[in-house]
Amino acid sequence: MTTASVRSAAVQTGTIYAILFAISSVHLMNDTMQAVVAALFPILQKSLTLSYGQIGWIAFTLNMTSSIMQPLVGYFSDKRPAPWMLPVGMGLSLIGMAGLAFAPGFWFVLLAVVFVGLGSAIFHPEGSRVVYFAAGGRRGLAQSIYQVGGNAGSSLAPLMTIFLFVPLGQSGAIWGTLLAASAILILLRVVPWYREQLEQHGKPVKRAANKASATSENKLSRSTVTMALTILVLLVFGRSWYMSGISTFYQFFAENKYGLSVREAQVPIFLFMAAGVLGTFFGGVMADRIGRKRMIALSMGCATPFALILPHLPLMWIYPVTFILGFVLLSGYSVSVVYAQELLPGKVGMASGLITGLAFGMGALGAVVLGKLAEAWGLDQMMTSSSFLPIIGILSFLLPPDRRDAA
Repeated sequence: MTTASVRSAAVQTGTIYAILFAISSVHLMNDTMQAVVAALFPILQKSLTLSYGQIGWIAFTLNMTSSIMQPLVGYFSDKRPAPWMLPVGMGLSLIGMAGLAFAPGFWFVLLAVVFVGLGSAIFHPEGSRVVYFAAGGRRGLAQSIYQVGGNAGSSLAPLMTIFLFVPLGQSGAIWGTLLAASAILILLRVVPWYREQLEQHGKPVKRAANKASATSENKLSRSTVTMALTILVLLVFGRSWYMSGISTFYQFFAENKYGLSVREAQVPIFLFMAAGVLGTFFGGVMADRIGRKRMIALSMGCATPFALILPHLPLMWIYPVTFILGFVLLSGYSVSVVYAQELLPGKVGMASGLITGLAFGMGALGAVVLGKLAEAWGLDQMMTSSSFLPIIGILSFLLPPDRRDAA
């Protein structure tokens, strides 16, 4: 076997950690730019005199833009992968960051977040395909490394509120353009490798995926796959709506109930999201050992009691409980993506775009609905009611077993 063929085989079977960490770092920057929007909520509410409903609409616009486009981008990129789309997506996000920094009113903020959402929608499906090529045989671990970057970026929202936007105000969003520029520089190194993998292994991977698809269809009927995807969508619904309530409105809830300042109210949200980063990683590692279905069920089931008690706790207990809740709830996030990819072999971009896009989309819809409920019922009642959402995780027991579950 020639040196080139050995290297080629290694690329196909080995886990390429340098590429995984590079694309994960870009994922971090991408989701940090999205987190800028959430971090600006308390600032924009005061400077632009926004209602809870308008805050919800901003979150809706950002997430729905990304949600609608991700499955579409995934569908077309499965047919014709386009590595150049990765830096283009970051360029759109750069425009959005600049727009946020100088938006004079509500409608200009909405326009800016559309660019951020489009950039994210373009990045995620192509980024997932890079992960697919670099994963080797450790798909759960690889997807977790990728998602850890994104969740780490999202977790920075409270810190940005505390250290950037409280002292600098809305104009501090201009620093987000540096994130986009840095991401583009990293992608200029990733894109040539990605293009090489498509040229060398695109067709073999597709043939292998088609073979896997045929094998899968012998085990799972079309109706079973449809049922499983429907259940996954419902699980994404419950998790995303609940997370939207925490990330968007819990800061206002903490200010009202515990008398915390804007800065102090960011701490439990940061603990929730930072723990989610750890949970995402360990969930992927555990899923490679115990199976995707079991990990998804454990994540949703174990998160439910902590979600139910959170609105009723005294101040000193919200910190450990939000940490545990974030760790447990997010431990099933990347696993859901891998499970969907196994249900739809050969459609990596579409599967990841569907689940990740739905997460953004459901979160977007949840932000609007929960914002309206907060105005109609009051913030306390809305947070209490939303704590029941993780109970929908009981549906995970109806999912068909994956290969490791069945073993």
